[in-house]
Amino acid sequence: MDGKSLNKNYIFNWKGALALVGGMLVGSSIVAMINVFSMFVLKENLQYKDFYLLIANAAGFLGAIFAFDYFIVRPQTGRKLNFNFSPTNFATYLLIFPMMLGMMFVADFITAQIPIKGPFFGRFYDYFSRLMEQMTNDKGTLILLAVVMAPIFEEIVFRGIIQKGLINKGTKPWKAIAISALVFGLVHGNPWQFVGAVLLGGVLGLVYYKTKSLLLSILLHAFNNLVSSILIFYGHTESFSESFKVSEWLILGVGIVLLSVFYYLFMKKYRVHYSDHL
Repeated sequence: MDGKSLNKNYIFNWKGALALVGGMLVGSSIVAMINVFSMFVLKENLQYKDFYLLIANAAGFLGAIFAFDYFIVRPQTGRKLNFNFSPTNFATYLLIFPMMLGMMFVADFITAQIPIKGPFFGRFYDYFSRLMEQMTNDKGTLILLAVVMAPIFEEIVFRGIIQKGLINKGTKPWKAIAISALVFGLVHGNPWQFVGAVLLGGVLGLVYYKTKSLLLSILLHAFNNLVSSILIFYGHTESFSESFKVSEWLILGVGIVLLSVFYYLFMKKYRVHYSDHL
């Protein structure tokens, strides 16, 4: 490998987007064909089996990541796709987790303002609720899917590939963070998760940009999803105000304070130590 290839970084453009979408479709199609075979030959529909849900999710993301690596990264850089998963100093974790919790409180308030009744929102909310209920009732499967698999795969795609690829292309960091966060929100496919996903993507993108480590954004993403899962399991709602029987405005106020204070400390007052690996 020559020195020039070592200095090349992959970029994200329409070809990269096409590779991600195409790879996800191929990966998902392969698993779907296995289910078709099972239905016709074995007379069993695997679609709502817990293990099938996990395999289908993994196949889609792995297909997307492989396609981006093979068709974009290797031709552009001469290297395989790889990421930095380095840990950072302990004090950094004491800043980013309260900041994340503050974001979650703010997102909770904003999401609560989106209607769940009416001619449009009511039908859409009912459809979305039924769709989520059909996925699985097994807590172990949900935890594995939401707290382990989703943070790893989604951070690799949205922060490690899209955000970093845009920055490598010359996009201003704040724009790259905003674009990846917006796309992250849109792929959730409904207005109630959109707000939280965009804010989540913004914080995760900021942390990844500053620390250069996907490990931190993965841990924060897992923390967010774990808290949401616990609220659903034991409170049957993702709302903090409903779970703790407190005012939405109190949740918003605490959220703004946590987010503002720890954002300031993280960005302005504390020097993060990391080692950046291409």
